[in-house]
Amino acid sequence: MTSQYECQRCGACCRWPGQVKVSDAEIAAMAAHLGVGDGEFIERFTRLRPDRRGLMLLEKEDNECIFLDGVDCRVQAVKPRQCRTFPDEWNLLEHEEKCQAQKWLIPTDGS
Repeated sequence: MTSQYECQRCGACCRWPGQVKVSDAEIAAMAAHLGVGDGEFIERFTRLRPDRRGLMLLEKEDNECIFLDGVDCRVQAVKPRQCRTFPDEWNLLEHEEKCQAQKWLIPTDGS
């Protein structure tokens, strides 16, 4: 059996400090969604990652994602892959203490 999680849109993952890395394609999608150009999006909503190997989304002073509004994501329809795959592709044991995602057990072949 493997497990998969269904997001309950609690917003807890958007309040953790960390780096939400964004690709050029993700920047373009979020910029279009917000009705701004790529350059304006980069200036307003991103900064250089500490390792200088790309861009990441800004955080508010309290470590919330710049796009979190209450428990709603302003870019939900086009949010970055890193956000879409949480917590399924993450290796964070503590996520179950904070995240309200519904865990589903999925039979694997031969089970």
